[in-house]
Amino acid sequence: MIDRYFFAEPGLSFLIEEERKQILFDVGYSDVFIKNAYKMNIRFWGLDYLVLSHGHLDHTWGLPDLIKLFTEAKIESIDCQMPTLVAHPLIFTPKEIGELKEIGSMVSVEEARKHFLVKLSSDPVWLTEKLVFLGEIKRENDFEAKHPIGKIEKGEIKEDDFILDDSALAYCSKNGLIIITGCSHAGICNIIEQAKEVCKDNRVIDVIGGFHLQNPNKKQIEGTVNYFKNLKPKVLHACHCTDLKSKIALSQIADLQEVGTGLVLHY
Repeated sequence: MIDRYFFAEPGLSFLIEEERKQILFDVGYSDVFIKNAYKMNIRFWGLDYLVLSHGHLDHTWGLPDLIKLFTEAKIESIDCQMPTLVAHPLIFTPKEIGELKEIGSMVSVEEARKHFLVKLSSDPVWLTEKLVFLGEIKRENDFEAKHPIGKIEKGEIKEDDFILDDSALAYCSKNGLIIITGCSHAGICNIIEQAKEVCKDNRVIDVIGGFHLQNPNKKQIEGTVNYFKNLKPKVLHACHCTDLKSKIALSQIADLQEVGTGLVLHY
């Protein structure tokens, strides 16, 4: 963002504050999210939840740095609570693509349990009365989530990875839903439909995060644009893994606003 001086990388990390609870959503690729939090005078000592959208490196490889931060806090006798880690059961499953033999989490589930209270669920998990982890997303339209990305390792078997661990958050405000996504490998429209079903509200105020529109084919971009045209959200904050042409297309039918490191939104 102009005149803001933060570090940035092709990853994603949001801090959400709701009902006096702190929820960290994804941890990016490195320790950049910690450095930026310090610049904003934010500390993670009182973190209640760590939610991981899915297992890819640009959303989970900051985990070792967060563990290091908590470990150093204990060494320095800083009062620091252990957050609950919420994610899909496949979040820590090894993933690979081409010559890259690990694009999933560098932290195993066994290691995670040493530092977090781990809650893995395919079903929705309510973090507060208004904020919910959506669980495994139903994939019901015919234009999204049709192609695998690399392989997922299940025991001695490697299968095409359709990223079934991909999930999102929804905040139920009195005026409608705010949907917070990681990459939207499950499909941004599928995610919104699940949020509407779980929260029992068809009104959408905002969608912020990755829309997984990286050079989408004609069927996907047309299906997505038509969906948002009918949805009529108040505003969109499309960012991570959303290319310029897709943003331009979305801006023709919705109020698409700028997103960058350091952005603060109030609802």
